[in-house]
Amino acid sequence: MFNSKFFALLTLATLVLAEPVERRAATNVFPTPPTTSSLSKPITVKAGTTFTPPRDYTRYDRGSGGCNGQSEGGDSDAVFILEEGATLARVVIGPNQSEGVHCLGTCTIDHVYWEDVCEDAITLKQKSGTSRISYGGTQHASDKVIQHNGGGTVIVNSFYVEDFGKLYRSCGNCGTQYKRDVQLNDVWAVSGSELVGINSNYGDTAKIRTTKASSVKTICQRYNGNNSGDEPTKSGSGPDSSYCQYSTSDVSS
Repeated sequence: MFNSKFFALLTLATLVLAEPVERRAATNVFPTPPTTSSLSKPITVKAGTTFTPPRDYTRYDRGSGGCNGQSEGGDSDAVFILEEGATLARVVIGPNQSEGVHCLGTCTIDHVYWEDVCEDAITLKQKSGTSRISYGGTQHASDKVIQHNGGGTVIVNSFYVEDFGKLYRSCGNCGTQYKRDVQLNDVWAVSGSELVGINSNYGDTAKIRTTKASSVKTICQRYNGNNSGDEPTKSGSGPDSSYCQYSTSDVSS
């Protein structure tokens, strides 16, 4: 016997399964921190573990005077240090800090927002593997947001950046150099100098897809990097088939 009730439930279940997952996108709406935690030293997130605050989007900083402009800092100046495979999620990093997040190996940074970047927001030291930075954003980075000193790949998804020097920079003059790869997907960039900077002489690649850039001077800048500490020289910009792997249709204004 035909069971109309069963058929209706089956049809409903099929529709639910077929409903597309809502697409999350980069947003310029930053969360309002419920409280602030000023640290006397960095929080270390152990290998393979995840740090989320007791209250979502708690603001973390290093206290008054924590930012020293563009003075280069080390791990001890960071707010968070992530060991291999660690995840940092749902925090706000305040302006009273200089180094933001240091990843000693591959890491995941999820829904993390910087109210004001001092020196660098994120420094990546992994030798290989893939790190992911998703669903967050930064404001006011006079130099770099993501500093990639190690090797491997960095994937940036649904990220907002405003008033910046460079969103991503493959280290131009580190003592040990690597081939590095970066992927940008659904990034929204406003008022910046360079979206990405890569070292073409080391074989770096930048893949850029579905990205919005407004008042950004250069989308992909190629450099000749070195391991001597000298200032790297520029070698060209714009899409090509080898290093800056995108087309003009991948970037809207």
